[in-house]
Amino acid sequence: MGPKAKKSGSKKKRITKADQLKQLQEEEEKRQKEEEEARVKYEKEEMERLEIQRTEKEKLRKLEAKDLERRNEELEELYLLEACFPEAEKLKRDSRMLSQWKHYIQCNGSPDPSISQEINTFISLWKEETNETFEAVTAKSKLVLNLIEKLKLILLETPSYDLQEKNIIQYQGSILELQELLHLKFNIATEILLRQASTLADLDSGNMEKVIRDENVTLYVWANLKKNPRYRSIRFAETQIGFEIPRILATSDIALRLLHTRYDHVTPLDPVPTASQEHTSTVTYFGKDKVKSVEAAVSKDLQEEYKEQENESNSVHEEETKVDEQGGIEGQTSSVQEEPEATRYELEMKLLSETVSAAQLLLLENATEKPYFPEENEVDLCQFTALGGVHHLDILELPPQCKPRKGWMIVEILKEGLQKYTYPPETAEDFETENTFPPIQVMLEVHENVIFFENPMVARWDAEGKHWKTDGISNVSYKSEERLITFSLDTFGPVTFIQDAHVNMPYQSWELRPLDVNEVLLTVTTVYTEIQIQIKENLCMLASIKLNNKKHSSILEEKWMTPVSFIIALKEAGLNIFPTGHSHFYVIINYKLPLVEVKAYRQMALLSSAFAFGWSKWNIVCDSNKVVFQVREHLPKEEPIQNPNWTLLMFSGDRAQSLKINESSDAFSEALKEETEFHSTLYHMVKDFASKEAMKKVRCSSCQFVDTLCHMLLSTRLLSYS
Repeated sequence: MGPKAKKSGSKKKRITKADQLKQLQEEEEKRQKEEEEARVKYEKEEMERLEIQRTEKEKLRKLEAKDLERRNEELEELYLLEACFPEAEKLKRDSRMLSQWKHYIQCNGSPDPSISQEINTFISLWKEETNETFEAVTAKSKLVLNLIEKLKLILLETPSYDLQEKNIIQYQGSILELQELLHLKFNIATEILLRQASTLADLDSGNMEKVIRDENVTLYVWANLKKNPRYRSIRFAETQIGFEIPRILATSDIALRLLHTRYDHVTPLDPVPTASQEHTSTVTYFGKDKVKSVEAAVSKDLQEEYKEQENESNSVHEEETKVDEQGGIEGQTSSVQEEPEATRYELEMKLLSETVSAAQLLLLENATEKPYFPEENEVDLCQFTALGGVHHLDILELPPQCKPRKGWMIVEILKEGLQKYTYPPETAEDFETENTFPPIQVMLEVHENVIFFENPMVARWDAEGKHWKTDGISNVSYKSEERLITFSLDTFGPVTFIQDAHVNMPYQSWELRPLDVNEVLLTVTTVYTEIQIQIKENLCMLASIKLNNKKHSSILEEKWMTPVSFIIALKEAGLNIFPTGHSHFYVIINYKLPLVEVKAYRQMALLSSAFAFGWSKWNIVCDSNKVVFQVREHLPKEEPIQNPNWTLLMFSGDRAQSLKINESSDAFSEALKEETEFHSTLYHMVKDFASKEAMKKVRCSSCQFVDTLCHMLLSTRLLSYS
């Protein structure tokens, strides 16, 4: 039974060929059915996708058409709002003229440095003054430095289209004359002091040591009266400043002088671009949608006549008589003068608007090539900057000493004046130069008001080549806590400390936040520091500095300055966040088209009384013809929000849009945020989600504030250097 049952069971399990064929047919039918279902599903999904895509395209097309339809209206409104820029320029021109008049009516005896006759008379009279002590020259230097500062500010604050080349030559010539005369006076005063060295000798050492301090200048002088070969370590009282001198100097009739000037009158002056150089560029007229040349926009005749009125007059009386005839670019031709007053004013403001726009655009132009290529060991002043002033190190021949005779002091005055001691001597065949004339060790203090983010480099002035060099300097060491720098110098001369001008570039992030109407706080965060700048009306102030997340005190805090003066002060303090046209050669930048940047900065400045703006990581991802940043309404006086809700905006110069992505998104996308539209300006884009109160505050912004903030944004170039 058992085997038979097994056999019948195995017969049951056997599958015939017909069954196999049937099974295969069923499987094929099932597969075909699934494929058909998948195809139908795919076609349905594809149709749905295409429909969504078509709907989206249609929606975008309608939005673009809507944007195009209202484009002219929006640009016209923006043009009216941006009238603040020529208005601010007009006020600055009036202010420059008013300051000349104020100086005239003060009658305080100081010359007007912009008038050649007055400054030349001042220089001639000072040259005639003799036997001035070091203290007297130091007191006079305050006025001289003030005159130099005024001339430099005229060159920097006056737009190039208002400066004639002959005026630039005149002002720079006056600056150089004043600088050279001031240094000559310090040399003469040093000689007068050294003649009395024997009467001022120290009781312990028998040598003379003198320190004269002032806010701008400090003199350290040591006269070797005893010539003791063992007295080779010189330290000035209550300082770590001093020298280690070789035996040959310790036994010579010499004096060592360190004249530390907080200012730098050694580095050559920067060239000032003239209007003719700048007008080679073409600019876009920002209120219209067409490109014009600056020369086409601004009549040459009008410019020339205005320049003659503002720059060529040598008398304030003449300036006063011309005030009524001008006020912007108003050297009008006879045909224009016949126009009604309102039409003349409108024409003037239109021309001035285009000229200001052109000047702003030129601030952002990157140079196509370096101005020069430095020689070996030469400091590239496009890449590096001198900080903390200049240390004039000199070995001087000790002049004949005063001798008392019957109640009189007799002194031999050498006709050739103060003489430098040549070290090492030019002819030293009789000596082993390396052993007899070794490098001199120098100990100097880095000025407390200057910040070095990296160890300072030391450079010496090459008088022949007219540049700073790093050769001839060895064994440099820097103690940052004591701010003491020690180095060995082959031969004496002017010495300065050098820092990379771009040490704080590119920036890590930035934020612009309103504090009140016409008042904002700009925060720039770099690798080393966080700098907060307060801008109010037409003035700027350093609000705070953080180094390594700790607050750092600065002499510049709580000091309000005009934008140009403020930028100079920050650079001189080592806080350089102001790129030049050559900075892109030394910093990896996020290049943006200058025209897009300018339009963004102008409109950000217009909105800044009620809106905060911030850095976005997506700005580096988008094209160079677009910028991306964050914006949110922030009414002044409201409490700071822990996690504010920012809107991400993209702007191409002629189109603004809200982005669907945010800062925490995984990838960049230009997709439009739901329920938002395109606009031709940032102003109208922001207006879509702004409150009435915010827009009211925006319209209350003063033209001077908007212009000042725009100047700071153009100077820091946040959208390209972050």
